Amino acid sequence: MGKFTKYIGRKPAVQRVLSAIAASLIGTVKLTTRWQTINGTVAESAWAGQKPIIVAFWHNRLAMMPACWLSPEPFHMLISSHPDGRLIAGTVAHFGISAVAGSSTRGGGEAVRQLVRHLKNGESIGVTPDGPRGPRMHVGDGILMLARLSGVPIVPASISVSRRILLNTWDKLIIPLPFGRGAMIWGEPISVPRDADDAALAELRQKLAGELNRVSADADTMMGHSPILPAEPAHARA
Repeated sequence: MGKFTKYIGRKPAVQRVLSAIAASLIGTVKLTTRWQTINGTVAESAWAGQKPIIVAFWHNRLAMMPACWLSPEPFHMLISSHPDGRLIAGTVAHFGISAVAGSSTRGGGEAVRQLVRHLKNGESIGVTPDGPRGPRMHVGDGILMLARLSGVPIVPASISVSRRILLNTWDKLIIPLPFGRGAMIWGEPISVPRDADDAALAELRQKLAGELNRVSADADTMMGHSPILPAEPAHARA
């Protein structure tokens, strides 16, 4: 039955139905939740179409992030091209968010070129630096490369809700539920110099992870939840 369900879930017609259902849930949460936004001023220039930003958020917040983009300005999200990614792409499309299929870890890949073009055109993008497959809440190199190539700052962001379901997936995916409270917290922008060497990139990677963990923990605590912790590195589990 599991293989059959997985097979059916990959059918385009089924994915369209599932995307519509997911979008309906997210839309209901967006409308019925009492939101509180903290430090939203860091995104105001992007919302006004003046300066683009690279919005960074952990993969486990993916289902809630359409509620964060408070603007009709174009917004593009990097989403993997596997079936689960296509389901996510179909869902966010209901909110006017376009998907760029691929991975930022493939230096010089078409996905990276598309994202840089969007940024150069003044359009903001969203990236999950631990996606699509983890490890949970660890920053990969791709987002730093995008910031260095484009000259656009990374803005960490997180969101949490009081009513939710926490799935037992690799990322501890949060499924928001309606009629509760919500917190959107924006961190401080992080710029990546074009001439950043390996040591500087390592420091910036740690800084970004720390800021993402901070805003995520603060959002969860505000909503009455224990913060979700990063996965242990593979060498620590061995």
